Amino acid sequence: MTDLMTQVAAPARADAVRAAVRERARTLGFDAVGFAAPDLPRARQSAYRRYIAAGRHGDMAWLAREPERRQSPKGLWPQVETVIVFGVNYGPDDDPLAALARRDRAAISVYARHRDYHDLIKGRLKQLAGWLHAALGAEVKVFVDTAPVLEKPLAERAGIGWQGKHSNLVSRRFGSWLLLGEIFTDLRIEPDPPESDHCGNCRACLDVCPTDAFPQPYQLDARRCISYLTIEHKGHIPQEFREPIGNRIYGCDDCLAVCPWNKFAQTASEVRLLAREDLRAPRLAELVRLDDAGFRRRFSGSPIKRTGRDRFVRNVLIAIGNSGAPELAGLAEERLGDSSPLVRAMAVWALGRLLGPEALRALAERQLALERDWAVLEEWREALGQEWHEALA
Repeated sequence: MTDLMTQVAAPARADAVRAAVRERARTLGFDAVGFAAPDLPRARQSAYRRYIAAGRHGDMAWLAREPERRQSPKGLWPQVETVIVFGVNYGPDDDPLAALARRDRAAISVYARHRDYHDLIKGRLKQLAGWLHAALGAEVKVFVDTAPVLEKPLAERAGIGWQGKHSNLVSRRFGSWLLLGEIFTDLRIEPDPPESDHCGNCRACLDVCPTDAFPQPYQLDARRCISYLTIEHKGHIPQEFREPIGNRIYGCDDCLAVCPWNKFAQTASEVRLLAREDLRAPRLAELVRLDDAGFRRRFSGSPIKRTGRDRFVRNVLIAIGNSGAPELAGLAEERLGDSSPLVRAMAVWALGRLLGPEALRALAERQLALERDWAVLEEWREALGQEWHEALA
């Protein structure tokens, strides 16, 4: 390729580079490739700043750090001339919402039912970046959620898809199911035409949200989003969101799954992105018993592992509380002695929904003398209601 680049005129050379990158990307297993200029419209930058100023990023403090680096690729790396955006299809081979009806089972977001995509995509990007450097002497930097990159607006600029009303990327070829990664390079390559918005009057993604996390179309309040609450939020999940969470223990695909553009979606061709059988709809009874070592074993190589055992079991107990299955109460009771206040608090909440007043008070009379965490005690007070003072007597 280097010889070819030195033998042709500049415009033809640029076209040859584009074609060669696309071909190499297909060989490595990428499903979409696009080229974007290393900037974002001022409207996008302003929207990002307003989002942070409104506090809609919740606990994700990293989103607010160094905004001048995040809002434009040039702010992150001044030498960048082109951003190459890559997409990998992770389309499910079944109905991603089917598990919601199985209340004794767990619903896990499609992207987390298989190997951690960060490792998969980053390995491919490094191969392609190494080839660019060796063939053209290009300086390159690789990103897969590892730096302050506003990747969805860049993917839109690169023509891969558009940000839908749910703020996620939508592709005419793959619907809602694309994972993204980027290579920044100092090569100047003609950008692709940006993709236009094809949402029209559709509101399916907005109307399906269980927690009303979209204050307006194209705007997400992460503090109300089940994906944020079950994955990113480190503390106790607010009361108002627990029942709407249902049995979603890791993420939420509702707004993605109902998008009409999914009629063009395809099942992932990469075997490592197909769902593990034990993660399609695992039993809550199995998951709630996991200790730290068991959690690490079960989710080795999975993105779920990064959330940690305590937050994960917190989520499982919320699902148990929503299950309507009194036979699971004994498993929630076992977690009242857990070392984590997050877990103990949600065990109390689950028992408050599964047990009758007398059984709950009898249990409280044994447990309240042992409990010292204020948040767990508050859960007991909420669960017991008028029985609270009697249980303390």
